[in-house]
Amino acid sequence: MSAAWRIAREEWRYWARSRLALAAAGLLALVLLSTLALTALEVRADAARRAALQDEAREMFLSQPARHPHRMVHYGHFVFRSPAPLAVFDPGLDPVTGQAIYLEGHRQNTAAFAPNGSGASLGGMPSLTPAMVYQVFAPLLLIILGFAAVVRERESSTLLPLLAQGASGRSLLLGKSIALAAVAAVLVVPVAVAGLATLAQGESLGAVLTLTAVCGLYLLGWCAIIVAASAVFRSRHAALAALAALWIGLALVMPVVAATYAARSVATTGKTEGDLRMLAELRRVGDGHNAADPAFARLRTDLLASYGVERPEDLPVNLRGVVAQYAEEKLTRVLVEHAEARMAEERAQAQAAQRFGWLSPAVAFASASRALAGTDLESHHRFLRESEALRFGFVQALNRVHAEELDYADDIRRSQDADAERRTRVDPAFWQVLDEFRFTPRPAAERRVAATPSLWMLLLWLVVPAAVCLPLARRLETSP
Repeated sequence: MSAAWRIAREEWRYWARSRLALAAAGLLALVLLSTLALTALEVRADAARRAALQDEAREMFLSQPARHPHRMVHYGHFVFRSPAPLAVFDPGLDPVTGQAIYLEGHRQNTAAFAPNGSGASLGGMPSLTPAMVYQVFAPLLLIILGFAAVVRERESSTLLPLLAQGASGRSLLLGKSIALAAVAAVLVVPVAVAGLATLAQGESLGAVLTLTAVCGLYLLGWCAIIVAASAVFRSRHAALAALAALWIGLALVMPVVAATYAARSVATTGKTEGDLRMLAELRRVGDGHNAADPAFARLRTDLLASYGVERPEDLPVNLRGVVAQYAEEKLTRVLVEHAEARMAEERAQAQAAQRFGWLSPAVAFASASRALAGTDLESHHRFLRESEALRFGFVQALNRVHAEELDYADDIRRSQDADAERRTRVDPAFWQVLDEFRFTPRPAAERRVAATPSLWMLLLWLVVPAAVCLPLARRLETSP
């Protein structure tokens, strides 16, 4: 057996005799396992509830009686965002972004019903999740176990005998690192088990393995930092104080600094200002309910000329329905343009915060975890885009029914003539234009690409402390 492995074995025996080490490990295991179980139960209950609500919303839409198609445009439809399978590990932004959207004609509503929407502003602690346990508390356990790994040999006067027996400084640091890395490997096992359990919900094995690797890489980076610090300082108290301060700065303070910096450094348009700009543009589009609106004069003239008639009553299509289609297309273009501008601002803020991963492994870990779990900002934006595509699709389909199935003369008299009103109600079979909606995570390959910048950051946090250990190993041999 090599010297490094013998040193690692003795370190494990030392921890096994330490009540503090065993108590800390037991407490973290209890918190981690209970958090995994509770989060998994909550996510699966949410998934079942939202799937049931989605089916109910669709059934309610399809079961409506004969109506005027434009009434169904305003009747609208609800869509729900199902949680990603790996949300059992990292719910990410899901608790603070809306989980449902009401879709209707002429409007682009925002996502609503966020469970923890005001938690941060009220000053409360965010919900405890498995990802947070790994991000914040797992490094603390490693610090408790490893802060004295090297400095203890100095204080107990065993360092010189070790070196005299042929153990090099490099083998000493390598053995201590192996011992601590083995603990990190054990800590990663629950992530792998929980991730494999999500395969039954349709999760990708590649995403599970990558997420497990991210957790391992993050903890190994902390192992390298801890061993390096233990080799630098000459007293346990100094090593523990330095590592505790580093943990507070990197795991607790820096994520808050990153979020604050991103919010203040990237300018965003206020809701009131943005809404006023959007309304000004929408006024130029015209009122799609009024076929006589001057904004549609050119459309009316071209339509009459194309069919060679002089009156809207002589057209083979309903002018009001054609106008509704035209107006909805123009209106949606404005709505999407403003929505994309808002999402670009949010994306810029997220990228500004993500860059702090070069200064804190906790920030890099959080970004990679959310991206791989499918609970990041991009996933929320994709939910908004897919919802809008569904809204535009069924609204335009109903507008097409309005244009092709209803008589113009009946349509303009329906509020005064009961028979005309009855004739403008179409068969409920037309409600089948509503497509089924199921929100699913991005493919695993795309999520890995999104997590790649954070993976490079985590790799740097492993390589740099490990490289620092090389001169420290030589210093141990020259000045133990």
